[in-house]
Amino acid sequence: MKNIISLFIILLFSGCAVMEKAGRVLDGSAFTEKQIALYRSNADLYRYHEHTGNDAYIEISIVQNKNNEQSIVITFNNYPMLKIRGSYPLENTEIQTTSLEYFGSYTHGWNEYSMAMLGTGKLSLEPGGANFVITENFEQVEITGGRIHRYDTRITGSEAVTALRNRHERMLALVEWMSSLEDAPKRLSIKEFEIYWKPILLPEMVSKGKRPLNWRLNTDTFQRAESISWNKGYTERVFPEELHPIRNSGTLLRDWEEALPWLYMEYEWENIVELLKEEISLNKIK
Repeated sequence: MKNIISLFIILLFSGCAVMEKAGRVLDGSAFTEKQIALYRSNADLYRYHEHTGNDAYIEISIVQNKNNEQSIVITFNNYPMLKIRGSYPLENTEIQTTSLEYFGSYTHGWNEYSMAMLGTGKLSLEPGGANFVITENFEQVEITGGRIHRYDTRITGSEAVTALRNRHERMLALVEWMSSLEDAPKRLSIKEFEIYWKPILLPEMVSKGKRPLNWRLNTDTFQRAESISWNKGYTERVFPEELHPIRNSGTLLRDWEEALPWLYMEYEWENIVELLKEEISLNKIK
């Protein structure tokens, strides 16, 4: 009996450690609502990701909290890091998007945040399915809460919110420049995104054969940060001035290594908006 109890304690604590690392149940929020209905889009969405090799679909869950209040949660199979929450449809089928929830992990930790969202849409629920569309607005506002886990360090509260907001601002500036390039590819899978953009953003971190042709000139100088010698000449030739200190300080490398799914999501954001602004038919799964 003693051995059984000991085994149970070991399993209990190891299970808690796994959940804690995932960041999903640190505050018990995973247990405060239940799914009462699930709808999944049909093949009409495949065309949005013709280059990914994956079927693209969204799911809309009707969830209910402990106070019996219902709301909706929108998820995307091609963007598993992302959830969008909204109000339950009124009698006229109108809904309001309320928040964006992000969770993305990397080798040594994870980032998690909630962001206020503006948006109006329509969701009509039928016995066998549903129809959904965003009709106006739909934009990110500001990060309102979050947590960061880096190695053995956990950052919460206002410190986490400040760090996450700063990272978000850097990503928006970077993505604005990336998207402005004439040959910037659209609708990539996250793997394609990494393969295409890493040699451009971080040529010091890839093999010589993958580096851009203008990677290094004889007159280039270097700045050492994060144990890497960054080519300042390349930075000045390729990046806008406001991004120079971010790249040369190694901050861009940290953002890439610690939040690649987040950067990918921001790069794809216009595609996500485009997707939701066309009417989507969904089948009832549950």
